This record gives sequence, structure tokens and C-alpha cells, in this order.
Amino acid sequence: MLDSDIPTTEALTIEFKSDQKRLPDKDLVLAAVCLANTDGGLIYLGVEDDGQPTGLHPDHHDLNGLAALIANRTIPPLSVRTVMMESAGLKIARIEIPRSTRLVATSDGTLQRRRLLADGKPQCVPFLPHEFASRESDLRLSDYSALPVAGADLDTLDPAERHRLRQAIERYRGDRSLLGLDDAELDGALGLTRTESGQRVPTVAGLLLIGRESAIRAHLPTHEAAFQVLDGTEVRVNDFYRWPLVRLFERVEEQFLARVSERELQVGLFRVPVPNVEPRAFREALVNALTHRDYSRLGAVQTRWQTETLSISSPGGFVEGVSLDNLLVVEPRPRNPLLADAFKRIGLAERTGRGVDLIYQGLLRYGRPPPSYLRSDPSSVSVDLNCAEADLNFLKLVLEQENQLGTGLPIESLLVLAELRHARRLDTPETAKLLQRDSAYGRAVLERLVEAGLLQAHGVRKGRTYTLSAAVYRQLGSPLDYVRQAGFDPLQQEEMVKRYVREHGNIRRSDVIRLCGLSPQQATRLLKKLNNNGILEPHGEGKGTVYARGPNL
Repeated sequence: MLDSDIPTTEALTIEFKSDQKRLPDKDLVLAAVCLANTDGGLIYLGVEDDGQPTGLHPDHHDLNGLAALIANRTIPPLSVRTVMMESAGLKIARIEIPRSTRLVATSDGTLQRRRLLADGKPQCVPFLPHEFASRESDLRLSDYSALPVAGADLDTLDPAERHRLRQAIERYRGDRSLLGLDDAELDGALGLTRTESGQRVPTVAGLLLIGRESAIRAHLPTHEAAFQVLDGTEVRVNDFYRWPLVRLFERVEEQFLARVSERELQVGLFRVPVPNVEPRAFREALVNALTHRDYSRLGAVQTRWQTETLSISSPGGFVEGVSLDNLLVVEPRPRNPLLADAFKRIGLAERTGRGVDLIYQGLLRYGRPPPSYLRSDPSSVSVDLNCAEADLNFLKLVLEQENQLGTGLPIESLLVLAELRHARRLDTPETAKLLQRDSAYGRAVLERLVEAGLLQAHGVRKGRTYTLSAAVYRQLGSPLDYVRQAGFDPLQQEEMVKRYVREHGNIRRSDVIRLCGLSPQQATRLLKKLNNNGILEPHGEGKGTVYARGPNL
């Protein structure tokens, strides 16, 4: 039996069910179906809606029976894991529901999914037929963009837009073999049409790329894009479009470029432009939004430019297998493979599928923070590009390294250098987490940067940490920071903490961070070591913990 804390509130993946009066089997099965058809999650049986444990009904003490009940009354059978918990002396059943890769219904044919209300509370709602395509697209079980458009014929395609597409292939250096094809061959090569019952009909991708605007409005009313410029609370630009995608891309790019400002940096004999937003990063973010959005769902691709942030958002969350924790390393998984492939062949998208690397590089090399995807949720993906002043010293450092290498600095190197400008010191586990890789990979990246003279290593084995080198700090115009960061070895750090406690009676983790110039994780490890050696004793819990004299101090 597991004795553990229970979440205090319900969420998209957390459901509480009271069992005082024995929860009806139908309600339990429906709750499982609801979670399985969304992101999976946990059912706590024996907990009230307010999070108060009240215990399991005696009929539900057989956990194997609960799992069998759910499997027998769902189609296809849903396999769940059950765990008995105890809270305040009461038995609670935790039922772990996997995210299903197929639509799951109750045995009587009821389909539901879970969503969050405006106040953040979860709710189970009917799973309607028109939402099936969106779900299958999220799970990459079908390609919505490759489907034929019901009721559309070749007259819905615009010859002028096909000509624009050909021009785009030349302008963006796309697949030039496409230029020698006639119209029907071009449409077939890009999947813009498919043959149904002996007739060529437009696909969703075809209508989106070269359809007439009136046809797009009639057959794909979910398609919309907006470009907004905000000055504080005042709206300067607020344009909405339902245009074919090549024309739409060119228009939004034109609006973007009209507002890009540049300064220049002298590097050797060359003047390097320094834009407030790197155009290539913007293009990749916009292309990602247009190609990966959920076209079966209402909503607009939003480009919103505020004072120091350019945000791009699109309807539809990350597809199955993609998350904030693996965004840098996961293999490309487009929601609309046919549309994404067409964009690559036209030349509008990065052909390797790693456009996210270009977005990161477009910010990091200028000394700006990395792009933030933190506002993304199950219903949309959002990326914020920071438009703050560039760090010219950092950019100069990057440019000099790139000149020596003859190529751009890898995204991993940029991430580590950028992080060390703020965290000041990194170890291997922290680097692995930053790069979304394992420790061996993180260590290899760090050691390569040491060999390049960009980092300096301190200590050995598991205690080995890394700072920017003295040469880098000098180039960044802050040599004193190097002395502060590299000047203390682990023994000196311990002595500094001991002296602080002798003089002040106790110390907090935040004090250690400031005193020794450590990251939060490094400060935690130092305090734990001193505690294990009997030098310090912790008092309190969490952020309120203070460390006082131990018996060996």
C-alpha cells in the first residue's frame, strides 16, 4: 500500500471521484474514457471534488476488479494500472489511465473527452464526430492535409496562385525539378490534387496553397491568420487574412520586414547587420505555425509584435511525442506531413525538418534569451521571440568562433554559452537537462568547449563544474565576473559557508547562491554535503529551510 500525498486540485489530467455511496460503474468507466481520449491521467477514487479524501467503498477494495471493469466496458479495451494508497488512514484507489492512440468509447457507445473551462476547472464533454480528425491528426494517425476536399473541383484552384507558387520555388531556391512540370504534373508532385473515381480533386493542402480565396472561405473556414502590432495597449496594426498560404506568407513577411530595424557591428574588415529580430528565425517560426496548425479546428495563426516580444501562435497543441522536454531533440513530427513536405520543396521551410534549431540560433547568437514555448497548452502552440537589445560583445565572440570553424556554432554550444552568462556555473547533469540529452552527451559538449578555450573546468569527476573562460569574460567586458566565478574551488566554498554560519548563526540556500556564485542545484548539493558531514543541520522545509551549526562545526 502506498502512503502518499494526493493532489489538492483537479486538473486536465487529474480527476477526483467520491466513493462514499459507491460510485456507479458507468461513471467510473466514463471518467476513464474521458481521460484516455485527451492526455491520459489519474483518477483518485475515494476523494471528493475539493480534494478531501473520504475513502473507498468496500465494494471497490479489489483493485484488479476495478481494472477489469474498465477493460470490459470500453471499446477498444482500455488497460489501466491501479494502486492502493492511504491518506489519513483512509484507503484511496489511484487509477492510472494511459493516453490512447485510438478513440475509446464506453461499451454502450459513449465518447467523451476532457477540456479545461475558463476558470481552469476540468470538465468532460461529448467527443463530437467533427473533432475526430483533429484527434487523429494530433496522434499522427492521419494526414488531414492530404484528404480530398468534399464538394471542391479543379475550378476552386487559382491559376494565378499556381504561378505565384512557381515564382516562390525560384525565389526561395526550392526544388527546381518542379519548374519543368506542367500544371497537372506539378499538382500531382506536390499532392495538391488526388484522383478520386477517375477525377482529379483538390486536397486540403492544394486548396490551402493555390485555392481561390472564396473557395477557401467556403470549404476551409477554419483557416485564418492575423498580423498585429501593439504599442502598449494601443493596436497599431490588426490585419486578418484567409488567403492561400504562399500569398499569405509573403504578405506577413512583408509586414514583418517593414518593421525590422538594424544596427551594424564592425568585425574585422566587415560590417555585420544586427536586427532587432532575426528574419530567418521569424520565417521558420511562421512556417512552423502555418504547416503544423490544426486545420480542422477554428482559430487563427496569430503573429503579435509587442515592444520587446514577437509572438507566434497556432491552433492545436504539440502532436503526440513532442513536448517542451524534447523539443530540441525529437525527430520532426509534422501534424500535416503533405503540407509540410510541399513547403520544403517550395523552399519556404527548412528541408531537414529542424527549423526549431534555426529559431534558437536566431536568438542565441545575438545574446538574446532562447525562444520560449511556455505559453503552449493542449489547444495551441505559442513561441515568444525576445526582441531586446543584442549583446554585441557576445555576438562578436560568436562570429569570431564561426570564422575559425568555417561554419555556424552548433545549437548546443550556443545554449551552453548563453546559459553560463546567467547561471555562471554548470555541471554535467544541468547541461544534459539544458540540452535535453543524456549526461554523456552533455559532458562531451562541455569538454569540446573547454578544448576550444571557451570554458574552464573546475574540479574532477562528479564534482566537475564549468565556467566561461577568462578569455571569454574579457571579451564580454566583465573580467571581474571570472574572478568571482572561478576563484573559489569547492574547499573554499565550504569554508565560506562555514564562516558565514559562525558569524550569522545560520544560512539559507539563497545566501549560498549569492556567496559562492553557484546555481541553485549546486548550492543544494553543497548544503547536502555539509549536512551529511555533520557541519550543518537543516531546520524547516522547502524554501523556508535554514541551515544552522551542526555538531562538527
